[in-house]
Amino acid sequence: MITNELSIGEMESLSKELRQDILNTIFEAGSGHPGGSLSAVEILTSLYWKEMQHDPANPGNPDRDKFILSKAHACPVLYVVLAKCGYFPREELWTFRKIGSILQGHAHIMTPGVEMSGGSLGQGLSFGVGSALAARLDSKKSRTYVLLGDGECDEGQIWEAAMSAAHYKLDNLVAIIDRNGIQNDRLTSEVMNLEPLPDKWRSFGWNTIEIDGHKFEDIIASLKTARSTKDKPTAIIATTIKGKGVSFMENNPGFHGKSPNEEELVKALDELSR
Repeated sequence: MITNELSIGEMESLSKELRQDILNTIFEAGSGHPGGSLSAVEILTSLYWKEMQHDPANPGNPDRDKFILSKAHACPVLYVVLAKCGYFPREELWTFRKIGSILQGHAHIMTPGVEMSGGSLGQGLSFGVGSALAARLDSKKSRTYVLLGDGECDEGQIWEAAMSAAHYKLDNLVAIIDRNGIQNDRLTSEVMNLEPLPDKWRSFGWNTIEIDGHKFEDIIASLKTARSTKDKPTAIIATTIKGKGVSFMENNPGFHGKSPNEEELVKALDELSR
């Protein structure tokens, strides 16, 4: 079991590399979801290189911490992180969404390091509740982290799971909401107004923290607070920018599920190399 430790500066540099791999992965496939993958880079970087106990050489280690990607369409961010950690060769990224690939268009348990097969939104937090309860029953110290999309919080199952987690006082469970403000082709406020989102989580009995989801200091501090919180689960509402790091993708609903063309890829990679 290993815990990787990187400095803030090293994680900032790593985030640029991961964003480049996300774009190249989606470009090679000709399809995928860049917007919501790019918005979550700092969150996953903090989890895999600062917070979580995990072992690429033994993905099934019973003492591992677990990461659940509930918004499974954003799997490119998870795939590039897992590849960088060594769960599988980086070259596998270029097979994304191809027949026979271990990297399908939504996260799937055939992929080393993936804990839950996703697709339908709203299910990851329920899975996380089960994972956290299982760890308690097995007397394991492992923790479960679930990444939710903000648009996904329209789903009623999210709130059923939230009630269950609070009822069972699952202090080994953390839900991170990627609050990028866009779902599919429009703003979340146009589809279903979520506010006051922090108060909703608090009213369901969760320790609730609001952070800048691109600021490593905020993310790391919030995860530390979650670890020290007892008898209740923690919700971290991370304000992010969809398409973060690429000027013409930022806050652009058009890149929710659109691969960049060759000209756009060159421009995006140039921006990320600076």
